[in-house]
Amino acid sequence: MTMRKTLLLALLLIAAGFMPSGDDARSELYSLFDDHWEHNLTRNPMFATSYGDTRFNDQLADESLEALTNDHKVLSGFLERLKSIDRSALSDQDMINYDMFEMTLRISIEAFELGAWRLPINGWWDWHASFAEMPNRVPLNTVGDYENYIARLRDFRRHNNDHIDRMRFGIESGWVRPAVVFGPYVPSVEAHVVNDHTESLLYAPFLEFPPSISEADQQRLEQEGADAVMNIVVPAYRKLRDFLGDEYIPAAPAEPGISGLDGGMEYYVHLVRRYTTTDMSPDQIHQRGLSEVARIRDEMLGIIDEVGFDGTFDEFVHFLRTDPRFYAETPEELMKTTALALKKMDGTLPRFFKTLPRMPYGIRPVPDYLAPRTTTAYYNSPAADGTRAGFYYVNTYDLKSRPLYEVEALSFHEAVPGHHLQLALQQELEGLPKFRLFGGVTAFVEGWALYSERLALEMGFYEDPYSNFGRLSYEMWRALRLVVDTGIHAKGWSRQEAIDFMAANSALTIHNITTEVDRYIFWPGQALAYKTGELKIRELREHAEEMLGDRFDLREFHDVVLLSGSVPLSVLENNVEKYIAETRSRDE
Repeated sequence: MTMRKTLLLALLLIAAGFMPSGDDARSELYSLFDDHWEHNLTRNPMFATSYGDTRFNDQLADESLEALTNDHKVLSGFLERLKSIDRSALSDQDMINYDMFEMTLRISIEAFELGAWRLPINGWWDWHASFAEMPNRVPLNTVGDYENYIARLRDFRRHNNDHIDRMRFGIESGWVRPAVVFGPYVPSVEAHVVNDHTESLLYAPFLEFPPSISEADQQRLEQEGADAVMNIVVPAYRKLRDFLGDEYIPAAPAEPGISGLDGGMEYYVHLVRRYTTTDMSPDQIHQRGLSEVARIRDEMLGIIDEVGFDGTFDEFVHFLRTDPRFYAETPEELMKTTALALKKMDGTLPRFFKTLPRMPYGIRPVPDYLAPRTTTAYYNSPAADGTRAGFYYVNTYDLKSRPLYEVEALSFHEAVPGHHLQLALQQELEGLPKFRLFGGVTAFVEGWALYSERLALEMGFYEDPYSNFGRLSYEMWRALRLVVDTGIHAKGWSRQEAIDFMAANSALTIHNITTEVDRYIFWPGQALAYKTGELKIRELREHAEEMLGDRFDLREFHDVVLLSGSVPLSVLENNVEKYIAETRSRDE
């Protein structure tokens, strides 16, 4: 039966008095969720592998324009199916599921229609970087696992060409990332153009096999792996390097703002809505950022007075950037300092949280080939099938740009009580559709992590005033993002203006500031999520404390925030209002 006939039949049944029951509406909704999830696994084989679905373990995603066009049609069909379901017949929780699913579909559909497919790189986890991490992200326990791995190595040529073809479409229409961000980017590709297969990160699994694999199979797999690396993978990386140098970068605009592209401002407004889940304009966000910068600067000046420093803000920042006492001498020292801070936090968590994730986390250094161009740290979620813990990656490159007074705030953001606690707990929730268990709303995810930095102050951390200054410096960093991201992409700021503004208002090292500004240029809008989400969580907590008084329980509040998973800020607000009403009703 066609969609049109299905809708006509539904209208006739309604007219005749046969309204679908709530169970029918829920059944249709979850059938749609299941179909979308299956489509998602099929379209994203590496994600399917991490989820524990082994059907596509020998494949990489089809990222061609043809595949993306077909994906757009499929998602549009899912949206039509969703609109045919009677939302009013659903439970409150399923209405949230309905609304979040609609938001997910509309974001993807709108992005495609605005031409986002012409910009397949954002300087973060682009395909060439994520592919190089494959040895850490796939099973390598059996002969079959290795054969699947080799099949993926062989598929990299096609996968790489898909992205290059789309970037060529971008060149034709003038949608090219700005030239200023490619200085450290090209070396991240060049690192994989090796002369010896044993030098490739992607050959690492063939240097040591599980003991269950026979000697004969090991020899065969080694030869096939070496052939795939040297004859397919390395030439593909070389092609990407040459394409960037010969075609893409020469076509790149000099100005950093995406609003300079044809239709770029419309696309930026879309990104602002997507990453903040609000209807705030770029100008409103810019002004909010300026207000936060002024507030945080006053608090930072208070700490300068507390430590008795005799000098200006700029002189104090210079002192922090240059005094050797604030910097580790070795990568091992930085890692040990990080581990100690987190171990202390682990023991403090139960006093502030009723519900904690079962899955543990580990700490790793950022891979060498990524370290020079990437940010200070990042977090990778656990594997959905429980076979891999979450991991907090610490950047040990250029130790003079990694001050020890920032370790606590950074670690609490990326690991616990920040990303690991929230994301691992989300994956363990029961009763949520899979797209919510394994998806994320950036304003919530990053807002929670930034809220966690401040929460640690209440938990007894930052005893050293320099560490507390580091916390404020990190909060300032996120406030500066509101100003700088909108400044670059909506107000015509240059890269240097952005760097100078951040340098004048924070204690971040110049290396970190430059890396961050390039990130905002490369990835418009995403940086707005952090402070927007954190301010909303703090606002809702203050509201709950005011409304409940002595009845407010911080551990219960944290459950309310976390146990619905990652949600848009409007949904979070509704959840907190419901918690307040139920608590007042229960205690009256």
